[in-house]
Amino acid sequence: MTTAAIARDLAGFLVPIGWIGAALAVVCAIVAGAAIARGAGGLSGGAVGVWIPMALLSSTASFAHEWLPLIASGAALGAMLVLGGIVRAIVSVADNGRMTRSAARAAAASAAPVEPAPATTTVLVPARTPSTATGAIAVVR
Repeated sequence: MTTAAIARDLAGFLVPIGWIGAALAVVCAIVAGAAIARGAGGLSGGAVGVWIPMALLSSTASFAHEWLPLIASGAALGAMLVLGGIVRAIVSVADNGRMTRSAARAAAASAAPVEPAPATTTVLVPARTPSTATGAIAVVR
């Protein structure tokens, strides 16, 4: 086989892998954007952490000079990070005056009267039984 035939065969194999990597990277970018909009930092970090190898996988299409998968995966992450931040800001401004159910329950629970702690407390400490061991180490030659 000539070098051109090998390059053509490799391109036929690596380009579909690049497109699959780009599709998975776009999915990870969507998850990251949704996680940022919800305020889930761990999920967004994990999604971006999985996006990195998928973006590297999408770069395999560059073997045949197809850069669109790599550009699409990078643009998707950038767009979703910006959109996630914008949605998060809009939601936090809209919810500024409202109280969520969990916050309402916490406020109701803190309004209940609390009994004061006793002035003195007694702590029972068990007595230590004497030991026959001296704590010394015997060295024998």
